[in-house]
Amino acid sequence: MINYRTTFYILKMQNKIFTERLNLNLLSLEDHDFIIAILNSPGWIEFIGDRNVHSKDDAFAYIYKILNTQNLFYWVVSIKESNTPIGIISFLKRNYLEHFDIGFAFLPQFNGNGYAYEAAKEILSVVSKNSDYHPVLATTLPKNISSIKLLTKLGLRFEKEIEVENEVLHIYTNEAVILSVK
Repeated sequence: MINYRTTFYILKMQNKIFTERLNLNLLSLEDHDFIIAILNSPGWIEFIGDRNVHSKDDAFAYIYKILNTQNLFYWVVSIKESNTPIGIISFLKRNYLEHFDIGFAFLPQFNGNGYAYEAAKEILSVVSKNSDYHPVLATTLPKNISSIKLLTKLGLRFEKEIEVENEVLHIYTNEAVILSVK
């Protein structure tokens, strides 16, 4: 059954995006096993936070919430050759930022192969065609050195440090703008 949110997704963002080595598909309920794996990976727990998704039902509830939240897009990144899901690229409008934010998380065994760069670069290319998504921001913990290196490689630059819910975050941007926290 297609609901309004799913229709909004299809109209506002590409369902399927392809790069030389990767397929990026908007998240669906069929991705439940992968969601359990990535949300419980060490990097996700350390840098994003424990979402308490441990069962198929938890995964369905988590995915359903994403699919029914406006301005929240998750692409599952898979290797073309094997169709193996390896990571997620997110694009969302956070309530404490004025602009959309790009994020990424990959299973640890697939780090260091350029997959996150390839996928995130393609998403940035896709969203750059829509002025509603300018500028693009990225939020990271100051200790997430790998994320910071990737953001810099993608052409984003450090803009400022903010505090949200007693947590210090670094904000990166792809354009020179003055950012304010809501």
